[in-house]
Amino acid sequence: MEVFINKTDSETTVRFVGRLDTPASADVFKALDPVINDASGTIILDCKEMSYISSSGLRIFLTLRKAASAKGGRIIVKDICNDIRQVFMMTGFLNLFEIQ
Repeated sequence: MEVFINKTDSETTVRFVGRLDTPASADVFKALDPVINDASGTIILDCKEMSYISSSGLRIFLTLRKAASAKGGRIIVKDICNDIRQVFMMTGFLNLFEIQ
């Protein structure tokens, strides 16, 4: 799993490439620490190149949502594939996140 972070004045884009599975989640969480700590703006989670998400990955998304909510930020999840959309639907994440 690779994570690319691009921050501008008004928004932060996080691009995920690969599988966000349990073994990758610790490194991803560590990479997202600056985003979690400064979650006051718009955060776009670009999932176009993410092929899988585990429960550990979902927990990371929830942590980002909680941080953004506490700091007045906004999370947008963008370009999820059908398999991940099914996981989001089964777990109720479609109702928790703004999906584009």
